Amino acid sequence: EASTGSTKEGSNKSSSKDSKDDSSTSIERTEIAPGSPTAAPTTPSGSKGDPHFITWIGEHFEYHGQCDLVLAEDPDFADGLGLDVHIRTKLVRYWSYIKSVAIRIGTDIIEIEGTADTSDSGEHYWVNHEWEGDLDTIGGFPVTMNRMAAYKRQFEIDLGSAFPGQKIIVATFKEFVRVEFVNKSIDAYGKCRGLLGDFASGSTLARDGSTVLNDFTEYGAEWQVLPSEPRLFHLVEHPQFPAQCIEPEDPRGERRRRLAESVISIEEAERAC
Repeated sequence: EASTGSTKEGSNKSSSKDSKDDSSTSIERTEIAPGSPTAAPTTPSGSKGDPHFITWIGEHFEYHGQCDLVLAEDPDFADGLGLDVHIRTKLVRYWSYIKSVAIRIGTDIIEIEGTADTSDSGEHYWVNHEWEGDLDTIGGFPVTMNRMAAYKRQFEIDLGSAFPGQKIIVATFKEFVRVEFVNKSIDAYGKCRGLLGDFASGSTLARDGSTVLNDFTEYGAEWQVLPSEPRLFHLVEHPQFPAQCIEPEDPRGERRRRLAESVISIEEAERAC
């Protein structure tokens, strides 16, 4: 069964120094004091296509398992509307990328997917599981879409009516999908938890809300979407819990992964990330 925080007594609770010495498996700690939202960096938190994750306080890590993952969740978001942000990753032997994201606010869901076909004129999104449905608002917040190029699109959810200056941005670069929380604040995300960490404490907490996980493989698997959580994607894809996330053949492989199995080049992937 997938592990939970309450059963992870043997987890790698390495020190900040240990994390830096073994960056292949540990979350890269910053000098920012956890639990201080005002100290959070101004750069957006979120996830980039070749999945790099930037936590609420700016810590960086990678997780390359293939499954549906909880990026952030808060049932009380925006005076009870609730927020769920799930990502779906796809494994390419030694590495993975984010192929789609689904965001729920209130009773509305928007799902966005990348595409490797540069001649495809479709926008590749679903609104409440309807292919390219009316793109107006999600949970009452305005949504806009801009096509930057044949292979590049950007969707923006403007949270300004409740949280001035704040946005959720989803961008696609060919098959890669990126999610950013812009101008994040404790007012908006103070109760959020998930792969981006626990906003209030600044820690990478397990589901039990108290166990700190420093090993990114363990941490990623901890936040696999569970059957008890909302099913946001319009299609169900393997694996689904209790089946575990599919791990890459060589999770400690070289930084420049074997991108020959993807339609994009190494240089394009690095620009996208």
